Amino acid sequence: MSGNQEHPNYPSVDQSDRTVPINLRQTGDPGIEMLVSTRVRKSPFFHKSFQENGAWRCTVYNRQYHPRGLVEPEDGGAMAEYDALTNAVTLWDVAVERQIRVKGPDAEALTNYVVTRDVTSMDAMDGKYVILCNEEGGVLNDPVLLRPEEDEFWFSISDSTLMQWLQGVNVGKNFDVEIDEIDVAPMQIQGPLAEDVMVDVVGDAVSDIPYYGLMDAEIDGCDVLISQTGFSGEKGYEVYVKDAHENAERVWDPVHESVVDHGGMQIAPGHHRRIAAGIMSWGQDLDHETSPFQVNLGYHVQDDKEADYIGKDVLETQKEQIENGEYPFTHKLVGLKMAGEPIRDYAPDFWLISDPETGEECGYLTSPWWNPDLETNIGMGFVPAEKLQEATDTPLNDEIYENDLDLEFRVHLPDEYAEEPGEPVFATVAKVPFKESVNPSAREQAKLNARTQAESDD
Repeated sequence: MSGNQEHPNYPSVDQSDRTVPINLRQTGDPGIEMLVSTRVRKSPFFHKSFQENGAWRCTVYNRQYHPRGLVEPEDGGAMAEYDALTNAVTLWDVAVERQIRVKGPDAEALTNYVVTRDVTSMDAMDGKYVILCNEEGGVLNDPVLLRPEEDEFWFSISDSTLMQWLQGVNVGKNFDVEIDEIDVAPMQIQGPLAEDVMVDVVGDAVSDIPYYGLMDAEIDGCDVLISQTGFSGEKGYEVYVKDAHENAERVWDPVHESVVDHGGMQIAPGHHRRIAAGIMSWGQDLDHETSPFQVNLGYHVQDDKEADYIGKDVLETQKEQIENGEYPFTHKLVGLKMAGEPIRDYAPDFWLISDPETGEECGYLTSPWWNPDLETNIGMGFVPAEKLQEATDTPLNDEIYENDLDLEFRVHLPDEYAEEPGEPVFATVAKVPFKESVNPSAREQAKLNARTQAESDD
């Protein structure tokens, strides 16, 4: 029975492996206003990014107001911001990436216990993308992990509470550490001219920072930590402003001035570009009930990590099942290329995906956007694992993201994007990332090297 006949939340989409189903009711944008109150924090950059630079809308991320629109719709909106990001350079207020510090003699031991990847090989001034899972193997957070000192780690967190969980983990474990949030606020400088901006504000030494490397510096006399990281797939850096509530604006001004001098601007975080790069957003594409094996993060479950960590037994069992051709989940996240009118703004709903043969709703889109470089709508979405298994002879591991699949679905876009009102559009399962990143992950780089070598051998 079609879900929309009986129940507003579309129970025909199988969510039997979730305790709290995703709310799939299609309600659209109600046109509400954001209430600004003291219950939600303001970024240390708030006056600059909202008041002076004119952010016209925001969301709440990690209990902090977060700008999500700087260019007005009549001036090109988000796609004008995409143009600045991919052709020049942009500045982002990302103080919402709150910094949770673990410091003390046992900092490495505790961090290694809560992170699936082995962090013992990290040296001081190294960074790494990591995930933390609960005992059921669900992804609690996927932060950038920084190690500014031998006995100190910073979790630059995505949109879920982490400090209290880390403190709770240590109850009874008694690792000799301090766990707290620190007064450090990051900004991102992203785009092809990002390195030029950074050289302008801190000098030539910034060019020597490796991908995921760190560097101490000063900007206008204020201490900052710089990493070569970002959320865009473009060349990029993050500047972590120390003593942020005192120094944020002193650091912001010279960085913003250099960005403008290089033809750029402040923009909202580039979700249109991160989708093309296959970078996921916690809360949209994954959450605490999502296994890393469902969302192209299986490589974080490492065979060579002997140390115990939270969720290890469950994750290793899941990995073995998948290698044996037994996929233990109802759905898997895939890339989709979609027909329809260009989607040039955030989706207010998880738009439904249906089976073209039966017409039944069977999945949902998490992150859609129009990509002008590919000249198509792209997105990530959860589709039935059974349909994927029918379309490929390989286990449903991360390898299925390497190529387009001969597998079609229908996506139920709102009428403003549909080719015909009320009718779903065609969608095909596509390779992820859709567009290569300037700095591919180590896993992606190894595959690129192997592909180049194979082509050379031919």
